[in-house]
Amino acid sequence: MAKGSEEEFEQLLQESAEIAAEFDSDIFIPDSFDSTQRDLSDRQALRRVAGLSTELTDISEAEYRKLRLERVVLVGVWTEGTIKDAENSMAELAALAETAGSEVLDALIQRRDKPDPSTFIGSGKVSELKGVVKSTGADTVICDGELSPGQLRNLEDKVKVKVVDRTALILDIFAQHAKSKEGKAQVELAQVSYMLPRLRGWGDSLSRQAGGIGGRGPGETKIEVDRRRIRDKMAKLRREINEMKVARDTKRQERKRNSIPSVAIAGYTNAGKSSLLNRLTNAGVLVQNALFATLDPTVRKSETRDGRVYTLSDTVGFVKHLPHELIDAFKSTLEEVSGADLIVHVVDGSHQDPLGQIKAVREVIRDIGGEKIPEIIALNKADIADPEMMRLVMREEPDAYPVSVHTGAGIEALIAAIEASLPRPKIEIRTLIPYNRGDLVSRIHEEGEILREEHLEEGTALHARVDGALAHLLEKYVKA
Repeated sequence: MAKGSEEEFEQLLQESAEIAAEFDSDIFIPDSFDSTQRDLSDRQALRRVAGLSTELTDISEAEYRKLRLERVVLVGVWTEGTIKDAENSMAELAALAETAGSEVLDALIQRRDKPDPSTFIGSGKVSELKGVVKSTGADTVICDGELSPGQLRNLEDKVKVKVVDRTALILDIFAQHAKSKEGKAQVELAQVSYMLPRLRGWGDSLSRQAGGIGGRGPGETKIEVDRRRIRDKMAKLRREINEMKVARDTKRQERKRNSIPSVAIAGYTNAGKSSLLNRLTNAGVLVQNALFATLDPTVRKSETRDGRVYTLSDTVGFVKHLPHELIDAFKSTLEEVSGADLIVHVVDGSHQDPLGQIKAVREVIRDIGGEKIPEIIALNKADIADPEMMRLVMREEPDAYPVSVHTGAGIEALIAAIEASLPRPKIEIRTLIPYNRGDLVSRIHEEGEILREEHLEEGTALHARVDGALAHLLEKYVKA
């Protein structure tokens, strides 16, 4: 390189550094500004969220090309709450993006009363976003919200890279993690439901499908063919899910017929639900420090200290603004929650906003019709949580039990609370069952509550509480 070219190159680097420093510098706001002026300044520029970049610096370029991670910039609109709430939401979006296999380069928030109906963040801010995308070399923009088809199209046209909203991001994670046939079908149904209103046609896609004799007239456009195929696919997936749902319903009805209480373990994603199920039942469910690591429900049998049998089921994790397409598609799975006798709500006590997570989970439980089911809160990760935050949650939630699934602390108290909250049989009986009917004694142990048991010469004398169906079977053995 010539000497003059080197000097020009060095000067260009210096100017670029000065521009970058100016771009990244904080806006100074005098104390004399009133709240209105401060709010106005918030609206005049995108606010950079610090600490969310996950750019890889310890791998070679060849290794990076092998990984082929998407390079993304996050964008959010702050419409309500505090700046802390907005930053927590963006941090969760960053975690979702990383789970999907992306590298977060930057994160920006804009203060608005409501998202812009055309471009989500407003036409003026789109140009700023385009500059950030260009300077970072990002190939994708992820928006913290659900975009309308128009917003998605307009934003992509202006920033010139792929644009993904929060809903599409969560659907992508579910698609990666679905393992069972039912789980895959449910995710695919949610994806095509989301895709249907967002289909677009370009160029000859809008031409007639046939020409010549018999082919004249408006015909059927390519986009109409695509929509018809998607509707046919949705109908097929719904039939498959309903067929698979029959087996799940049969098992659930059999448990109810035998009066076996059911406990659903629900909670925010990555709160420790699968770990708790493993701790309580040795279920061997996959445990991973990742969002939505397990999607397929697992049901395991457990037993109280006095011998009553009940079931524990691990369910899909929830998240703020869980897409309605997913709730609709996963209804047969979520029925494990809505049909339970007790919900053990697992909360990540070490999270920055555990109360916000509790609120988000309860919204989903309400959507699936489970708001009247008794609830116990297992405040997990107590060994690494902020004590002050733990005390705050326990003041707000009197039925919260601090536990650490990792160390086992507090588990015994939680088990006692679960057993005390299980529905109890209502009919009290005294029976003398002959020794050749050990099957009835076994059923009383499994389905009822033993108050007193004595082995006599004539048989087993039992004082117990049972349900109506079992009481009917035991009528001939009831002691006067």
